[in-house]
Amino acid sequence: MVDPEVLERIAARRAELDSLEEHLVKQLDQVRADRDELAVAERVLARMSEQIAAERAAVAPASAQVGGRAVLLVPHRGDSVDEAALPGDYRRILAIVRAADGPVQVRAVGEELGLQVEVRGKLEPLRAKLVKLADRGWLHKRGDGKFTARL
Repeated sequence: MVDPEVLERIAARRAELDSLEEHLVKQLDQVRADRDELAVAERVLARMSEQIAAERAAVAPASAQVGGRAVLLVPHRGDSVDEAALPGDYRRILAIVRAADGPVQVRAVGEELGLQVEVRGKLEPLRAKLVKLADRGWLHKRGDGKFTARL
């Protein structure tokens, strides 16, 4: 004959294990749901990264190959980039704007460079260079179209 106390202990242990199993099943379901959400998030992140990379490539600044490496022709102004990184014609334009008493028009810079300022078409490439310097942080373009040096 089996001792009733042993049967009681077996029943109690079975109840504990049943409860633990129920808890673990719920926990496993939650882990699977979290893993599924993570997989979706990874796919969304990968898609967004591809879109951002494509957008950046579409608006990437012009670069040239120098020594087998791609470099910006007109780098962004920053702490680690000095004026010597600019091509010579851009440095000359920057010097002219800095030497001016105040905001300068494209025409004034063209005159200083010796361009035929009477011919509008001769000033457009210069205007593009001034705008590029402003876009990259070397100059400031005012609302009236004049340019000033950044401090």
